[in-house]
Amino acid sequence: MNQQFPSDHRDLFQTILALETIEECESFFKDLCTIKEVEAMAQRLYAARLIAGGKTFTQIEELTGISSTTLSRVSQAYKYGSGYKKALTKK
Repeated sequence: MNQQFPSDHRDLFQTILALETIEECESFFKDLCTIKEVEAMAQRLYAARLIAGGKTFTQIEELTGISSTTLSRVSQAYKYGSGYKKALTKK
């Protein structure tokens, strides 16, 4: 699960990090993504939060409406990666 992103991806991440307010982020993501894409990302982050809180897959599926396939992917990333864990400790 340890992958490197190309430089154009890193430029995206640096641009996101340079945004200073929620309003700037909302505006940027509104331009960059569809509402469905933002909803999917928010749903995955929420699912990761619930995993971190000890909720079961059944509970998470009921609370979020997330598909079992996506939940499994989030769970694997949470378990074996570091991105979700690090992000969740920042807020």
